[in-house]
Amino acid sequence: MKLSQSSSTLLESAIRKATDKYCNSREQTIVTDFHLQANSNSGELTIYNDEDEELAHTTIEEWTIYDGENFNEEVERLLSALLNEMKSKGAFEKVTVLKPYSFVLVDDEKETLAELLLMDDDTLLVNDELLKGLDEELDEFLKKLLE
Repeated sequence: MKLSQSSSTLLESAIRKATDKYCNSREQTIVTDFHLQANSNSGELTIYNDEDEELAHTTIEEWTIYDGENFNEEVERLLSALLNEMKSKGAFEKVTVLKPYSFVLVDDEKETLAELLLMDDDTLLVNDELLKGLDEELDEFLKKLLE
């Protein structure tokens, strides 16, 4: 699934709107997760906090016309890439939420489908991309070690 530049901007704006609600506080807020809920029928993305309060809402036109069977996997890939890009640009540095907290993709029943981004100073999420080729590298290392 490809997104237009305007749709990518809408997604980023919605995420910024949701996190901006936690930027002006002088003390850290306890929020465990930001819940991102995507709807393939309406094309809506709604972002909630832990108390199910709506923080932001937008509609993505490409999602309404998507006819593939793996909508959630595509949305997970898109949102994860966008969140990581935003993180690398420092978009979450002023968020006054106690770490660790996460951005998670949830379904209609608010059940977690995927963890998109973990914000923690000491923890790194291991994903398939990071693990590609790890078996071969470990086998080669062990072979050299045992020689």
